[in-house]
Amino acid sequence: MQTTREPGSIAGAETAAEKYFPPPPRRAPWPERRLAILGRGAERFFEHAGGMATLLWRTIVYLFSGRIPLREVVTQIYWMGVGSIPIVLVTGTLAGIVTSQQGGYQFTSGVPLYILGSVVTSSIVLELGPVMTAVVLIGRVGARITAEIGTMKVSEQIDALESLGRDPVRTLVAPRIIAGIIAVPVLVAIADAVGLFAGMLAAQFTVGLGREAFFYGAGLFWHDWDMFYSLAKAVSFGFVIPLVASHMGLATRGGAEGVGRYTTAAVVTMTLGVLILDAMFPPLLLN
Repeated sequence: MQTTREPGSIAGAETAAEKYFPPPPRRAPWPERRLAILGRGAERFFEHAGGMATLLWRTIVYLFSGRIPLREVVTQIYWMGVGSIPIVLVTGTLAGIVTSQQGGYQFTSGVPLYILGSVVTSSIVLELGPVMTAVVLIGRVGARITAEIGTMKVSEQIDALESLGRDPVRTLVAPRIIAGIIAVPVLVAIADAVGLFAGMLAAQFTVGLGREAFFYGAGLFWHDWDMFYSLAKAVSFGFVIPLVASHMGLATRGGAEGVGRYTTAAVVTMTLGVLILDAMFPPLLLN
């Protein structure tokens, strides 16, 4: 005999509770959650890659049409180049001293000391000069570009420029990219020269290697291609740093907290970009 459910019974109360308070959704299985995380990461990656490709294309269009403000380019070159000379001098000096001391420590009596000149020269010109300069410029130049443009974005100054008919890519992004391509190779050349001079002095004071012997060793394995290789790295780094920084600045949202978050993300992205480019150069240009 079938029993009827009374409205005031416990079963009726449970049915009403399920109606107004549904149970929590079922937790997805572990593989599905991992795929969702990978999918969101891939979506963000391609979103940022597409944004940077768009910035690059628009910069090229403005460059060949001659519509980039020259005064702003000169201002950015002065700010990126001249303003960064002190920190580049310190970085190059320390890189040369450390490389010379480490090389002198590793050498044994069976290795001629003049080989230290070749070790210091190759290490500074091929690797430490461009990479260390790029790393310090990420902190000084890249972070400032992202914070500056990001602040303009969240305070609606970018929208004000667009309402006045001024493209922010033309007035803000393109001059910084062109200035980076011009200024960074000059800074890397300065860092290379200072690093070699500091390495020579360090070798003279630590292991007693004379100036003539140092330059003799430096010339044994020197190739003219090495300087081109160093400057090619500098051009690529000078292009990547302002491009990523400008893109992250234009993508900033969320007020002051968002500026800090996107600036941190820009620094991490620029550092990874420089290291990835650095790893790609030897198989492309040295083999």
